[in-house]
Amino acid sequence: MNEFRYYAPTEVVFGKDVENKTGETAAKYGKKALLVYGKESVVKSGLLSRVQKSLADAGISYEDFGGAKPNPTLAHAEEGVQKALDFGADMIIGVGGGSAIDTAKAIAHGAANPSEKLWELWTRKVELTKSLSVGAVLTMAAAGSEMSDSAVLTNEEIGKKAGINTDFNRCRFAIVNPALGSTLPKYQLAAGITDIMMHTMERYFIPGITCDMTDEIAEGLIRCVVKNGKKVLENPGDFDAMAEVFWASSLSHNNLTECGRGKDFSVHKLGHALSAKYDVTHGASLSAVWGSWANTLYKDAVPRFARFARSVWGIEEADDVRAAEKGIESTVLFFKSIGMPISLKGFDIDPTDDDLRALAMDATMNDSVKLSRIRPLDAEAVYKIYKGAL
Repeated sequence: MNEFRYYAPTEVVFGKDVENKTGETAAKYGKKALLVYGKESVVKSGLLSRVQKSLADAGISYEDFGGAKPNPTLAHAEEGVQKALDFGADMIIGVGGGSAIDTAKAIAHGAANPSEKLWELWTRKVELTKSLSVGAVLTMAAAGSEMSDSAVLTNEEIGKKAGINTDFNRCRFAIVNPALGSTLPKYQLAAGITDIMMHTMERYFIPGITCDMTDEIAEGLIRCVVKNGKKVLENPGDFDAMAEVFWASSLSHNNLTECGRGKDFSVHKLGHALSAKYDVTHGASLSAVWGSWANTLYKDAVPRFARFARSVWGIEEADDVRAAEKGIESTVLFFKSIGMPISLKGFDIDPTDDDLRALAMDATMNDSVKLSRIRPLDAEAVYKIYKGAL
């Protein structure tokens, strides 16, 4: 087991109707909140008004800022920074899924550093040394942004999607009512289930490290998501199953499943390039390339893939290579069974060979970064993965 640092400071308030406790929770962290949300669904459902009332009852003033996009954009976040500054916000609260929360994080960083350009902070050209407090009122299980140290923005002007990892991304509090997930379209639920699994798998497929406790947590989390993910897709009103998926989402991306092992996130790099170019749903971008990624690398980490197959999917196969192959097949078939794309054909796109090479260059930062901790992948190898995903 390798040396690690585990830090998970987010106060989580979890259960039915807990959005009504937003005010009393947020009062510990600020007095003027900018509420960041996406589409009008949080307005029509009454969630936003319940959050607003809770804040008002706790003596917290607020301003609304809607329009967060599924792939959060730099331009929208910059608008939010200006609104936060004009209002004098000392706290940013994302109401929604990962896109609203990531946008809230970006606004918090920009508002705390008004003399700096947000993209330069985001890409670490300028060191991020302070931020405003961020809270989350979660409406869907997927990104895990409510407890993670990460956030992602797309700079539409240059067609680049980039993430930043920093403790300043840690939400001070997260309000989690799993019942809010019951109204989501099944495609979004399935994409969220995929993202949860992938956050765990990106930390799991790192060979050569003995880390049984973390492995047991990761394997159990994935089994839990597979089991309860099927239930919520069949019956979104199943609160207990939805609660399991929501809690798994938070734990999958708060670094718990990387303790002693670390993380890779090479599949996320492939997915981010797809999302930046084609604006496809994040979870779907991951399922579309995972099979090709796994088939490219599993022979370099056969014992790891074999353990995954046996522990997660119950594969009964003595031969490690065959077990690994069956595990990959089971994972891909699961994605397909929940309506997720398992190749690029699942999107309404028709990439040319040049497009695939451009995606590979984007994912590897113009071939300056090699992906994967199984075996280093340069731009040519990544191009072949994209090509294998057609």
